Amino acid sequence: MKYLVKINDVKSTGELEGVWNNDDYKELLTRFEYPDSDQLKPAELEEFLFMAISDFEPNEAAAILLDYKLSDVLAEGQIDNLSHEMLRVKVFENYSEIDLHHDLFNINQLLYKAYNGKFPQGKVNIIQFEITGQNNDPEEITKENALKALSYGLSESNLLNRLLSDQLEGRTSFPEADGIVWDLQNKGDHIYSMTISEKWLTKNDVTKTEYECTVRPFVDPDEEE
Repeated sequence: MKYLVKINDVKSTGELEGVWNNDDYKELLTRFEYPDSDQLKPAELEEFLFMAISDFEPNEAAAILLDYKLSDVLAEGQIDNLSHEMLRVKVFENYSEIDLHHDLFNINQLLYKAYNGKFPQGKVNIIQFEITGQNNDPEEITKENALKALSYGLSESNLLNRLLSDQLEGRTSFPEADGIVWDLQNKGDHIYSMTISEKWLTKNDVTKTEYECTVRPFVDPDEEE
């Protein structure tokens, strides 16, 4: 499929909106042994949660948050290991399971704020771009196709191009795309907004802002027979 792509903006941020809601805060206050969360006003929940968290050792707090968010996919031993590693390294960039990077980032950033910088600071990039198919094809753009199309505008040294060239060029399947792209929103009129870790894409990686490209889907040879 041929596309015309225009990269309009790349903005860096250290916090994503709406990832924690009031119900999350109340449940976490209970887990951090604050007894009266129901008496708090919505605007007070985050502040009191930070105070409750600060009564715990950083690795203990990390373990509580990891258990709350990821106990369905991580074993107790994995949570214990990660709770210590989070203080030293950016696990939201380096953990082997790419699908967990988004949740790990949100946990890390909450701890970063609660402990005034004891945890590594994370950054993500919000990319605004236009993508139009042949004959203004209105098909919905997937995370996989968006990454493949954007890769044409990135430097050869960009991590996506260096590590995932086979996937980007359609020679192998690309399941990693769902974990690499944390959010993809269709804003209408062929305009999209993508949220992605700076590990994979930064403003400095962009070498072309307007170009044509061909996105090739992966075709499983076993399914062709």
